Amino acid sequence: MTPYPTSVVYRAATEGYHTFRIPAVVVTGAGTLLAFAEGRRGSAGDSGHIDLVLRRSGDGGLTWGPLQVVATEPRRGTVGNPAPVVLDDGRIVLVTVRQGPSATEEKIRRGQVQAAEGRRVFVQVSADDGVTWPAPREITGSVRRPEWRWYATGPGHAVRLRSGRVVVPGNHSLPPTGTDNGTEGKYNGGHALLSDDGGRTWRIGYVDDNPDGYVNVNETTATELPDGRLYLNARTDSAAPGTRADACSSDGGQRLDLPFRPQAGLAGPVVEGSVLWCEPPGVLLFSGPAAPDARALMTVRASDDLGVTWRSAHTVSGLPAAYSDLVRVDDDTVGLLFETGDFGPYESIVFRRIPVAEFRANAAGPFLA
Repeated sequence: MTPYPTSVVYRAATEGYHTFRIPAVVVTGAGTLLAFAEGRRGSAGDSGHIDLVLRRSGDGGLTWGPLQVVATEPRRGTVGNPAPVVLDDGRIVLVTVRQGPSATEEKIRRGQVQAAEGRRVFVQVSADDGVTWPAPREITGSVRRPEWRWYATGPGHAVRLRSGRVVVPGNHSLPPTGTDNGTEGKYNGGHALLSDDGGRTWRIGYVDDNPDGYVNVNETTATELPDGRLYLNARTDSAAPGTRADACSSDGGQRLDLPFRPQAGLAGPVVEGSVLWCEPPGVLLFSGPAAPDARALMTVRASDDLGVTWRSAHTVSGLPAAYSDLVRVDDDTVGLLFETGDFGPYESIVFRRIPVAEFRANAAGPFLA
């Protein structure tokens, strides 16, 4: 048996879906793992008929139950960008984004779609360990400014702070100026969705969207540090060094201490990533591809100084790989849900169990998987 048990959660061209993408994972109060993904019906593309699907595991990710459809767009449009979080009382809050069947990211960024076809934000709450999911409730008016065009949550798990506040990192695009059309990366920006009452009401927290072309954040992941600060790490494709940027908030995501700045210590392609504070041993983790110019070489890196510097802690393989999400499975195990395949990164979504001991600063090198 491999020292790293790895299970296939979703495989392309099964269950009536062309491709599964955009993983997000949480562990419930009962110890059940919930692995969310986008089930893309007609193609691997980011728009069209896309459902939000789920599989549950009661044995720590070794095996998985049947596929559940958590949400579907009534017009056969898109439901995606899952951002789940588990509350103190055991309920699971899930935030997602929808768009109509004719909308694409390019059209939305160009301002070529009506509001009903554009990006809208919804929340669902499961009170039975993720077995059933009531109909989604729209919260767009509370968390999206009217001028924003593109809009996305996460993707990946959201954060419940020790205060009880729920923080969902998000991103958006601004309308263009001059002769630009709105698809340019400099119009990307980041923000947070905040709830202090278990997902009943929502508001916008920090906003960082200076269109200067230097750091313009996109998909963002977050975790709470032991000193109470919220640490945020984002994808960026701009003139700044590297492809990652990070920031901290000392007031639970309402404002940033400083704007997002380059984090060139995390080398890799432009892609989503995931962060997780792991206590013990008291280390900040980041998952994402480590190949400098390709979505490949899925790696978990660790920081012993709260995100200032990073070291490689666990390399999965040299295969193609893309989006990922980290979860603390139990006292001894961290889980990694990620996209990968032999010949392309979107052939499957798999789950790997990694011993926590491997992330200690003085740990020996990783086993061969």
